[in-house]
Amino acid sequence: MARPRVRLVVTADDFGYCPRRDEGIVEAFLAGAVTSVSLLVNGAAAESAAELARRHRIPTGLHANLSEGLPVGPARHGVSSLLSPEGFFLGKMGFRKAVAAGDVVLTQVREELEAQLSRFRELLGRDPTHVDGHQHVHVLPGAWVGASRPDAGMQQVPLPDSAPPAGVCQVFAEALQTCGVSFTRLPLERGVGSCAWLEAPARSFASAVERDARAAMGPFAHHGLRWTDAFVGLSTCGRHMSAHRVSGALARALEGIPMSHAPTAELMTHPGYPSVPPAGGCGEGPDAFSCSWERLHELRILTAPALRAQLAKDGVELCALDNLDSKRPQEETPGEAILETFLEPSPP
Repeated sequence: MARPRVRLVVTADDFGYCPRRDEGIVEAFLAGAVTSVSLLVNGAAAESAAELARRHRIPTGLHANLSEGLPVGPARHGVSSLLSPEGFFLGKMGFRKAVAAGDVVLTQVREELEAQLSRFRELLGRDPTHVDGHQHVHVLPGAWVGASRPDAGMQQVPLPDSAPPAGVCQVFAEALQTCGVSFTRLPLERGVGSCAWLEAPARSFASAVERDARAAMGPFAHHGLRWTDAFVGLSTCGRHMSAHRVSGALARALEGIPMSHAPTAELMTHPGYPSVPPAGGCGEGPDAFSCSWERLHELRILTAPALRAQLAKDGVELCALDNLDSKRPQEETPGEAILETFLEPSPP
């Protein structure tokens, strides 16, 4: 039996990071290669990016940021478990280490998320179409629920045995449910650990993200969040993006989804014209990732005819997130089957 057409959302992350990145993202959107963007409200170009989104009617979500640059919430005004002594977020790996050590206070996470949601509404005049996490912070676990670090004088508040495990992902899900945003990203890419072209550090990080995403499914589903049936982008980031690899990643990601189900998928991308210091960033200037030629490589691959032709051959049609009719995992039998598929370990 032929599989129904796959509906693919192509999301460009880091919108608002710098004008050059934004220029490339808008170019890709106008070319029909990108269908959704995720906005960094603490990005140096957030205001101009919001204007571009309004002008071109770009479906825009929030790229919740807890790891790079300056906060927008109460943490700006005092000591916070989210920040370094210099007042910046702790970094991609620094934030993860702090979470693992139990040094991150979840009430402060909630305050920052709420502040970023509020800032998004100020910039766009509406709610985000979706909320995902910069550097996948939204699927992380966690430990502390007090008002400040334990070593700053506050005690850890124990959760009842019956309560869901406390974690960044739990706080994230609660915040989205409260503000009425139902769509998020589940960065669980099947088979990413077997992608030999990824350098060892990148493969290790991608596998860790996959494990965190698998564990976040419970809290996300509990709070009524929705996500696409499949996700790709960890194995096709930067120099590793090609029409062939995007096609292969989608094929792996869709394995196990019932043939009777019309599947949905998301391709995470980071296109644009490379940042040129000192312009850009989230308060500390642009990082090496944003200044890399790999941003331009992704833009070229996404807008080239080869990828569009390959996707059409594979029975994939591009669409915006608000065109999807994704169901919550517990709502119908196909969704439950998909949830069970995700809960099975990925191929090594």
